[in-house]
Amino acid sequence: MSGESNELKRVAYMSIMLFGFISLFGDIIYEGARGIISPYLEFLGATALIVGVVGGFGEFVGYGLRLASGYIADAKRTYWPFVFLGYGLLISIPLLAFAGYFPIMGVPWLLAALLVIVERIAKALRSPARDTLLSVTTKGVGTGKAFGFHELMDQLGAVIGPILVASVLYLTDNNYFYAFLTLFGPYLALVLIIFLAYPRLKPYTDKALASFRREKEQKLGSKFTSEFKTYTFAVFLNTAGLIHVLLILYVASLVFGEKAWIVALLYLALQGVDAVAAPISGHMYDKVGRKFLLAPFILSVLPTIFIIMQNPLGVILAVISFGVVLGMQESIYRSAVADLTPLEVRGTAYGIFNTVYGLGFLLSGTIFGIFLDYNLLLQAVLFSILIQILAITSLLYSIKPQT
Repeated sequence: MSGESNELKRVAYMSIMLFGFISLFGDIIYEGARGIISPYLEFLGATALIVGVVGGFGEFVGYGLRLASGYIADAKRTYWPFVFLGYGLLISIPLLAFAGYFPIMGVPWLLAALLVIVERIAKALRSPARDTLLSVTTKGVGTGKAFGFHELMDQLGAVIGPILVASVLYLTDNNYFYAFLTLFGPYLALVLIIFLAYPRLKPYTDKALASFRREKEQKLGSKFTSEFKTYTFAVFLNTAGLIHVLLILYVASLVFGEKAWIVALLYLALQGVDAVAAPISGHMYDKVGRKFLLAPFILSVLPTIFIIMQNPLGVILAVISFGVVLGMQESIYRSAVADLTPLEVRGTAYGIFNTVYGLGFLLSGTIFGIFLDYNLLLQAVLFSILIQILAITSLLYSIKPQT
């Protein structure tokens, strides 16, 4: 028994390390590029509306497809193929180096936009499968430790990536080609680690998955409460009224001109604010309850108010305030879903929630992109305030039983 326990621990730590480094290099690639996507699209001739639609649609498919990819991976037991496909498609990010040289139908930014959306699809494909494989191989030490270390490696990659890209832009006088080309290095390291992990972990993941008893299909229609439905609608409105981060960075690229490396560092700062805000808001949610959700809903108007200043101070304040809201969204929004749904349908609830969350960003990117293109700055603020008022009203209804 002791020998079996030691073997489980060995496999668990091996899995944690391998998946941790896979996530590290994955985050270096896409988080490194994410900070300069907006200035790069603007450099290729894209308008604010185009940047907003690309960002919003990317978020929509990135969140919405997770429901389908997770279901298929469960039904067909195709976890490893989804991991290979999802991480393999990250090649789309280094390929952005060549996007400007291959205009589609005479449009220089179109290939770049498609590659950005492919990256979001890749994330949707790999995330449910990877998390499942990590969870079944780490029982020997506890899934809490496993996902905690995984998040640490994620954040480390989210710091290294923007610093790497900003440094290349600074040293090459704002050369996007070299910035994206540099990310081929982390991509090759990522592929190598996946091919090292597969033969070492697959026998254990196959054994663990084979031991799972297939659960009976649930009839889900009557399991979702009216509070969950109203809360999900409130989050949709809240997200629709929150200006998309790519549009904030788009304005930053206009404000700082040729210094795109500054935009990359601003995205790094946003990640730092997010990392601090998430655990603090999580603690407050545990202490106060769902009433604390009012805080990010109210704060969601600030990024729009600050960004319409269209100066360096406004951009910095918009980045900070968006980072605070994002940190809250990533921690307490999902906690509320758990509070409002029974365990037997929670996976489906998260799938529905993520789809609606992404749909809100699609609407946000489109509407705020139009506002920025036509210089309708006051209208943008009024829209944000009105939508957040409607969102808060829905939220109050969803938390009413708790009060």
